[in-house]
Amino acid sequence: MKAKVFFLLATAVLFATTSCKHTHSEDEHSAEEHESHKHENEIIFTQAQSKACGLKTETVKPSTFSEILHVSGQIMPAPGDEATVTATSDGIVNLNAKLAVPGATVSKGSMIAIVSAKNLASGDPITKARIAYKTAKKEFERAEKLVKDKIISDKEYELLRSQYEEALTNYKAQSNNHTSSGIGVQSPLSGFIKNILVAEGDYVSTGQAIATVSQNRRLVLRADVPEKEASKRHDIADANFILSSDSKRIYNVKALNGRLVSYGKNIDAQSFFIPVTFEIDNTEDLIPGAYADIYLTGRQLTDVISLPKEAITEEQGLYFVYLQIGKEVFKKQEVTIGSTDGKRTEILSGLKAGDKAVVSGAYQVKLASLSGAIPEGHSHSH
Repeated sequence: MKAKVFFLLATAVLFATTSCKHTHSEDEHSAEEHESHKHENEIIFTQAQSKACGLKTETVKPSTFSEILHVSGQIMPAPGDEATVTATSDGIVNLNAKLAVPGATVSKGSMIAIVSAKNLASGDPITKARIAYKTAKKEFERAEKLVKDKIISDKEYELLRSQYEEALTNYKAQSNNHTSSGIGVQSPLSGFIKNILVAEGDYVSTGQAIATVSQNRRLVLRADVPEKEASKRHDIADANFILSSDSKRIYNVKALNGRLVSYGKNIDAQSFFIPVTFEIDNTEDLIPGAYADIYLTGRQLTDVISLPKEAITEEQGLYFVYLQIGKEVFKKQEVTIGSTDGKRTEILSGLKAGDKAVVSGAYQVKLASLSGAIPEGHSHSH
């Protein structure tokens, strides 16, 4: 009987021991799975790596953000900042080889070209102007005597006086620009040659355009607003723009001492756009004629989360931000984006106040997440 009791006790102890070991093993396995799941979305990016790539973070905080209208547009010369150089007489053009070149710097009064009529059947204009002036002067001086003696009427006298003054003005104009080679064509302002409109040896008529001179000090930024967005043009106060030739540089109208000049009151029948015009200082060597992506800023929105556009990465149509959750630990966070002003982008969902987002170095953190490597000896303690 004692032997039977001892056997039952021994069996019970053995079962309890085995069960305990099995339960402990299951608990360890469950803990390992939990720990693995806990860290599977974490990205290890060491302090040394952060320093090497210049990693920067920004604490997410709702603030004001402007309503944005993204359109296209163009940089154009400002009115009065350009002048057309025209021929003052008929003749053959002889261009100044040093100045009559696009981009050449000119001063007010610089001789851009000479127009000569010496070998033309019509004759030299300066000679003709001098003869006309001397003839008109002689007739006018004679008329002064005749009108005193009432031999000619006051009306005839006034006509001869008008003809004399006109001939004198013409002769002075021709004489001022006269050279031994012909009539000089001068720049009316200081600036640079934008373009040459004639070729060496061309025949030109009086008033014909020869060149365009631009000061390029002030420019116009024209934004083309689509018809469907016409109602928003009244709220526009400022703009950021990016040149098509340099997508990495962002300019701001107010930073360029700019202002909103006007917005169109009607729709262009051919383009179906409404022009919105800004005037800016050309302190950044901007080139008239360049096309731009323009972000028109309108009314202010409040309590909006936004991040610098460099903080956002894109993968197959989805957008992500990298958050720092530990000293050397980061995680990838999907977000929904809204509008952008070219500098910052509105975040509609995925972030909350207090999150620490990577705003510089996000691409390097992304590369680290793809490698999946955890440095030896790294601790997961946050």
